Amino acid sequence: MGKFGIGQGVRREEDPRLLTGRGYYVNDVNLPGQAYTHILRSPYAHAEIRSIDTTAAKAAPGVLVVYVGADVVADDLGFPGMPAKWKRPDGQPMKYRPQPPLATDRVRYVGDPVAMVVAETINQARDAAELIDIDFDMLPSITDTAQTVAPDAPRVWDDYPDNISGMFQSGDADAAGAALAGAAHVIKRRFVISRVFANYMEPRGAIGDYDPREDRYTLYADVQYPHRVRQLLAEKIFRIPEQNVRVVSRDVGGGFGTKGWQYAEHRLTLWASRKVGRPVKWSSERSEAIQGDEHGRDNVTEAELAFDDQGKIVGLRVQTIANIGAYLSAIRNLLSVFSNVGTLIGVYNIPAAHVSVRTVHSNTNPTAPYRGAGRPEATYVIERMLDEAARELGYDPAELRRKNMIASDAMPVKTALGLTYDCGAFIENQAEALKMADYAGFPARQAASRENGKLRGIGMANPIERAASPSPDFAEVRFSTDGSTTILMGTKSQGQGHETVYKQIVGERLGLDPSDIRVIDGDTDRVAFGIGTMGSRSTVIGGSALHNASLKIEAKARKIAAHQLEASEADIEFQDGIFRVSGTDREISLKDVAKASFLPAKLPPGLEPGLYETATFAPDQDTYPNGSHVCEVEIDPETGTVEILGYKVVDDVGIMINPTIVKGQIHGGIAQGVGQILMEQIAYDPDSGQLLSGSFMDYAMPRADNFSDMEIASNEVPTQRNPLGVKGAGEAGTVGAMPALMNAIMDALSEVGVTSLDMPATPDRVWRAIRDAQDAA
Repeated sequence: MGKFGIGQGVRREEDPRLLTGRGYYVNDVNLPGQAYTHILRSPYAHAEIRSIDTTAAKAAPGVLVVYVGADVVADDLGFPGMPAKWKRPDGQPMKYRPQPPLATDRVRYVGDPVAMVVAETINQARDAAELIDIDFDMLPSITDTAQTVAPDAPRVWDDYPDNISGMFQSGDADAAGAALAGAAHVIKRRFVISRVFANYMEPRGAIGDYDPREDRYTLYADVQYPHRVRQLLAEKIFRIPEQNVRVVSRDVGGGFGTKGWQYAEHRLTLWASRKVGRPVKWSSERSEAIQGDEHGRDNVTEAELAFDDQGKIVGLRVQTIANIGAYLSAIRNLLSVFSNVGTLIGVYNIPAAHVSVRTVHSNTNPTAPYRGAGRPEATYVIERMLDEAARELGYDPAELRRKNMIASDAMPVKTALGLTYDCGAFIENQAEALKMADYAGFPARQAASRENGKLRGIGMANPIERAASPSPDFAEVRFSTDGSTTILMGTKSQGQGHETVYKQIVGERLGLDPSDIRVIDGDTDRVAFGIGTMGSRSTVIGGSALHNASLKIEAKARKIAAHQLEASEADIEFQDGIFRVSGTDREISLKDVAKASFLPAKLPPGLEPGLYETATFAPDQDTYPNGSHVCEVEIDPETGTVEILGYKVVDDVGIMINPTIVKGQIHGGIAQGVGQILMEQIAYDPDSGQLLSGSFMDYAMPRADNFSDMEIASNEVPTQRNPLGVKGAGEAGTVGAMPALMNAIMDALSEVGVTSLDMPATPDRVWRAIRDAQDAA
């Protein structure tokens, strides 16, 4: 459809509502008679709970009840469970140490929930929480990822000899070892990927409501996969039929993976609602969020990349320590660890590879997916290694990459880490990105900066990500008696523009005007099924389900139109929402067909009345969005300040439903990647384990003046793994931004002898690295 179909960069339908204050977020939900809860959290990183005295808090004005861990244990609430059956390095089973909703005998990080106060107002609940007297016995803590495996490191869990929870391996260890042993050159490097936090615009919240008349729980929460939250609450936590739980997620002010699944506050508000007989509302404060939510990343990696004497890669070996925090509650806490290590291969021919990841506990918040969920970490390692190899072996970084890239005509190809890339134009993407960045003219620009006392560097990265992994999702297209349309989706928008994209898919297939379409998601009572939104899957899987449901609508509507037009079904043409008898001027609109579908007298014999169809789409294999990023920076050696001068991207996300939305996703992803490289970091005091970056006073966030203009071009190579040809775009920007920017920084710093720098590249760190290099010269 020309005006509002696939490929059109139309404005987002949802923006006027959201930008004029008409959004409906979880904190906007209020129920009659609701009470409010405040969660009291541990001020210590590691401590025994000797005693808890709630007497004064219970007597405070407005307080309905105060709960502690023993109350939860008494009611025998369940835990999510752990399907992964990994082993530890010593062959023993992986530790499964789920987080209790409220701590019982010990707290294990700053922010660990300890008590729950329910009161008439939120201020009364907060005031009462201050009256709870807890006798803590402080214990040694460990927050540094690299030190968790030290023999003398404080143990987070006393029943194991060390802090290692489990180990994941991929690839062929023998083949990789042999390749490295016989290589002409082996490049070895260590990389630290810092711990960060999503810092979404809307802090989390939840309202639990138990209805005794129906014996049914309703949770209102800002979650990314409502149906899976319902399933977990029903099957694992409360052990009741799934139909006895409803989850409603309306507008969500950002998620980035961190709002993905089920938090303790979800079950606590539902549980408390049943006990007090009223809805219970919890809203996270901004200052509470970093203490109370899951974090992202936090890896230390040692990598070895082997080459022959012609500059061809012959092997890769990677060993990573992945900090999963104090608890391992669900498979979610491991997703970033294992699900995307395959992309350590990148877009390169690497015949032998092996990866081992040790998951470790520490006295920090649990970690979970954060935009990219292992993809940025993997791409960071391989792309940094290629720059380091080029510098050490004397190659141009672009040329070393080009000679090792997988060619378009070599695909499909199965990599040494087991992934099967189906399509892409990796060499072409890099060539175009370098052209956009005027790579050939960089030496002249670098010389000009040098004359002005500045250091100039250029960096690149060729990211590829595993997206839309095989799992089903649901769509329904439902016409009303007046011909208007409702789309019901199993995915869940958190600001990505789903409403617009889904209307475009239906507009393309059925020729409908967007004003006649309503999109519904996030309500398990209204939408039959859904897996939700994460991993760049919504358009790939949800959009494909919607495409298939639309085809079913067209097929049934064609039968009705043929009957109405008194023509053979084979003679009916359909275009732009109009059914026509071929070669005539007789026609009827889909909207009128929909109206007729509810009138049995207007239907062909034997056809069921109504016009509503569902579809569930499950892909057979992953998709592989990819691209090429080139970043140029200038550094002031006197201050250590890094300025981004240019950022160019060529992205292949398959067919773009809405190019404007895709560019917006890439812009946002780049911003999060740049933020992590330049400034973002969750920091702890190494001695006390105290959180040092718990607010925006201490946790730096990127602003507009930290960026240059971004130029984004697209190279659409459609995949055949779904009917839309799309690959996914939600995480593409972040995956490429981290290594591209750090490579540019290291290229600039190489002029003054700096060979190593860990993120974030703050002015202080950069300045010190320059001074240390000068002192060592």
